[in-house]
Amino acid sequence: MRYRLLMPRPDARPGRGAPENRTPTRFNLPVREADGDWLDAREAIDEELPPLRTTVTVETPRTVITRNASPDIGFDRSVNAYRGCEHGCIYCFARPTHAYHDLSPGLDFETKLFAKPDAARLLREELAKPGYSPRPIAMGTNTDPYQPIEAKWRITRALIEVLAETKHPFTITTKSDRVVRDLDLLAPLGREGLASVALSVTSLTPAVSRTLEPRAPAGRKRLAAVKALSAAGVPVSVAIAPVVPGITDHEVEHIVEAAAEAGASGAFFLPVRLPYEVAPLFRAWLDEHFPDRADKVMNIIRAMRGGKDNDPNFFSRLQGFGPWAQLMRARFDVAARKHGLNRERKPLRTDLFTPPQGPQLRLL
Repeated sequence: MRYRLLMPRPDARPGRGAPENRTPTRFNLPVREADGDWLDAREAIDEELPPLRTTVTVETPRTVITRNASPDIGFDRSVNAYRGCEHGCIYCFARPTHAYHDLSPGLDFETKLFAKPDAARLLREELAKPGYSPRPIAMGTNTDPYQPIEAKWRITRALIEVLAETKHPFTITTKSDRVVRDLDLLAPLGREGLASVALSVTSLTPAVSRTLEPRAPAGRKRLAAVKALSAAGVPVSVAIAPVVPGITDHEVEHIVEAAAEAGASGAFFLPVRLPYEVAPLFRAWLDEHFPDRADKVMNIIRAMRGGKDNDPNFFSRLQGFGPWAQLMRARFDVAARKHGLNRERKPLRTDLFTPPQGPQLRLL
């Protein structure tokens, strides 16, 4: 349902991405209704709510490798150290996963996080199972492995240590320059053909980034991380993901050029996707920050998605279709060729994998 912003949203918080915190109803969860307290009356007083604090809940899963059989995704297994993401990117397609926890894909997704401190142990156990066949493990496919809480929890680093020990191939996708903190591990693995990194750079315009992805490092810092990784011998690419028409699409060529100058060997782009609860959150964000072009942006998105906010079909969901999508693809391809990107892609090696030793062998 379309709605237009008429007044400041009562649950919007400074420094956060989502302008609201609705509870979804897809899973028969109770809708959070106003209870008449002072928070609900905020719009009647001239007072800002205090910043929300981030909380972290320990999660204890039985397994840590997630499998998928999607024909349009280039990996069949992934590991996610965290649920939820403090970066607060308004467009994040992972937001709806918080609904499974009876939490909102809005502000809850950014502030009520889950960490898996046993992830490295679980990964070791799964890699040691008889008959395990190695293929690249993707990290950062759902939420960012280098979001701010990684500085304390260091779960991503522990996972990399297990992968390094077993010489298991893996990829990392992140929006954070914090990835260079693990360069001591990534550099030798990259040179052996066991690791690659993709830095997501959505915009190089600070004013846009501050609202689009409020707690992610600035684009220039991500490009500096690209340069450091490339210099250390780690295969690195830049993901222009997502491209938001009418907001960031004019930067595509500039980002491709900057990626090449930083030493990236490849790049790719993805048009913005708005699955489930992401669509109303994104529309609310547009009304809050870009009311002058909100309708234009949504009309272009729908033109690439068959007239809908989102297209869930394989292949087209990632690239879109129609004239707008074709134009975006053509512009990107021309820029990539001009700057020498995507000329060669070497697959990660799987022949070096050695299963982890069990506790009995380690005692010998």
